[in-house]
Amino acid sequence: MKLPRPTPVTPKQVSAFLKPRQKNSHKGDFGKVAIIGGGDGMIGAAFLAGRAALKLGAGVVHVGLLADKMPLLDVNMPELMVHRAQDTLKLPGLDVIAIGNGLGRSLAAHKLLFDAIKLDVALVLDADALNILAERPDLRGMLFERKRPTLLTPHPGEAARLLHMKTEEVQDARVASALDIAQRYHGNVVLKGADSLIATADGKVFVNKTGNPGMSSAGMGDALCGMVAALLAQGLAADEALLLAVHLHGAAGDALAEQVATIGMSATEVTEWARWLLNQMVAR
Repeated sequence: MKLPRPTPVTPKQVSAFLKPRQKNSHKGDFGKVAIIGGGDGMIGAAFLAGRAALKLGAGVVHVGLLADKMPLLDVNMPELMVHRAQDTLKLPGLDVIAIGNGLGRSLAAHKLLFDAIKLDVALVLDADALNILAERPDLRGMLFERKRPTLLTPHPGEAARLLHMKTEEVQDARVASALDIAQRYHGNVVLKGADSLIATADGKVFVNKTGNPGMSSAGMGDALCGMVAALLAQGLAADEALLLAVHLHGAAGDALAEQVATIGMSATEVTEWARWLLNQMVAR
């Protein structure tokens, strides 16, 4: 089978997804996001995703933590509402659930993912949610029953586990791998890495050219996950949210590298630059 040639993502293309906010708008107009993760020793991953979701425009962001000893709030961003993970899934009116950031693979983590998949909300699967999914054929079957969008954000190692192959094989056939995950798991996919690939549920493939080696640091994927969730919550379609978030994420890293430094770049700094770039796009 001949594979499609990936279409480059352009600033003009993704800017067209955005609309200025109305003067009389309020937080309810921009969606309610829940981030589920933050097991013992990994609370920061969930907070990074939550902060990114809030800074990329979600109206309300809840963070559900699995850790036994969980903080009552994020002291660096008290606007985030912090709960126990299972309680977060019971909140009314959620528009998007992003699950997996620091989740771990405990039995409790498995149950959280099972419960999240059953809910009638848009779903972003990242990190350990993908690792659990690779182990659970029953969960994969449940994805085909969902009516709302499912988005998967694997790096090459996670993609290899989803496809039950070696990481080197994924990297040698990135287009085929991204399309295969989209088909097998009935969703829209970003296969992360240099020249990230976005595969849509209807078989289209895009390649993103923004980003640089300075982004090879902990937490970058968590920030991207939160960005995707925020854009979904604000009404973008699944493919639009992935394209815009991936482009912005990489462009923010490029701006940071140009203005400050490449070595020592952090996910928190990238989130700040992504917010600035998003606002520039909307203002044009």
